[in-house]
Amino acid sequence: MKKLVEARRNTFKSPKPDASRLLAFDLLTEVNRNGGFSNLLLPQALSASSLDERDRSFVTELLYGTLRMQGKHDWILAQISDRPWSEVDAGIVDIARMGVHQIHEMRVPDHAAVGATVEVARKRLGESKASFVNALLRNVTRSTIEEWFAPLALITDPVERLSIQYSHPQWIVSAYFDLLKDWEAVESLLAINNVAAKPTLVAWPGRSTRDELIALGGVATQYSPYGVLFDGSPGTLEPIRHRNAGVQDEGSQLVSTVFAQSVSNKKKWLDLCAGPGGKAALLASIAAGEGASLTANEISTPRAQLVKQVVAGSRVWVGDGRDIASHDETFDAILIDAPCTGLGALRRRPEVRWRRTVQDLRELTQMQRELLDGAYAVLEEDGILGYATCSPHLAETQVQVMDLMKRHPDLIQVSVEPFLPSNLLGATRSHAMTLWTHIHGTDAMFLALFRKKSAKEL
Repeated sequence: MKKLVEARRNTFKSPKPDASRLLAFDLLTEVNRNGGFSNLLLPQALSASSLDERDRSFVTELLYGTLRMQGKHDWILAQISDRPWSEVDAGIVDIARMGVHQIHEMRVPDHAAVGATVEVARKRLGESKASFVNALLRNVTRSTIEEWFAPLALITDPVERLSIQYSHPQWIVSAYFDLLKDWEAVESLLAINNVAAKPTLVAWPGRSTRDELIALGGVATQYSPYGVLFDGSPGTLEPIRHRNAGVQDEGSQLVSTVFAQSVSNKKKWLDLCAGPGGKAALLASIAAGEGASLTANEISTPRAQLVKQVVAGSRVWVGDGRDIASHDETFDAILIDAPCTGLGALRRRPEVRWRRTVQDLRELTQMQRELLDGAYAVLEEDGILGYATCSPHLAETQVQVMDLMKRHPDLIQVSVEPFLPSNLLGATRSHAMTLWTHIHGTDAMFLALFRKKSAKEL
């Protein structure tokens, strides 16, 4: 008996997961199970790690890719599992998704994807669960990806089919079709949401220039006069480290620049929902050059601290934008970058597609209405109000615009067209700026402008 026990001990090997997959799984758990944000957690984790550049890139691709495509991976795994996939242990679900992603979406040989993922399962979940993961992944490798997804051609409902094929919840697919009215365009948008975006940098005028960022390896953006695309880690650049430039999608840069152009003759600017500070930083720099002042308001104290770090001495208030009138002050230019579903930034925030629901949409649109009313209360006569979202959803864009003008008939919508870059084509809908990721290569940002009538016009 003693010899049998000793023999078993000798055959058992302790798990030896590689550091990159172990880190990716830990981050995946933090995002999917504890509400973490991948774009915040990943840079912190990589900075604290001793991984080389190649392994850091692997972790980034594995984490972001698994988050994006986990709906597609679940469709396969649910067919293989001998128990309902919704009832399987969360750890098994996440690590199996990670394994399928390597098998189907990355340049990892099947045997390495299975073996290395199972080692992570042994380390984090234990031998029994690791055996289940091993069986699942080996079953996945018995068919090609083409064989797995051949049945999609038999699904006649385009919402269901595209939801599986491009790993988006069905309600988002439906929302895109309501906007685009064309299944080919919807498919293009879903596809681009699954392509990782390169970091986009922004020069803050008066503190840095686009030419300086280009000299550091950036490539000028197509539409924003302040932006560059950068194929590397922004944190390695001196202007970023010293907060003289930032990281910001070109679509967000356009919201700030178009709004700034529309209010170039105004002197008191307010950014009502300023955190974490990207738009506020650019607006503060532009305002300084125009002889205007910017006040940035943010409800969250930690986010307000982030805003303070980048607005170059501009005033920062902490409070609910819906109660902005409590400061007893008015402004002639107000931008509301409203909290929204974020459906226009899914390529940069991969977990958002799985977190947002139709119920969230109802709550967010109510908050947007209240923020618009709060801003209206402190908007001076002849002042300009800008309403922006990083969502193209009708309820958060055109419906919100019509509702606002119905509540406040002394607001006139101002066309954005005179303020757009001359080469920015196909970017308006009902006089508002409407960017599309599959057309313009930016996040799908929306910006509508309004002017409050003067007393003489009433």
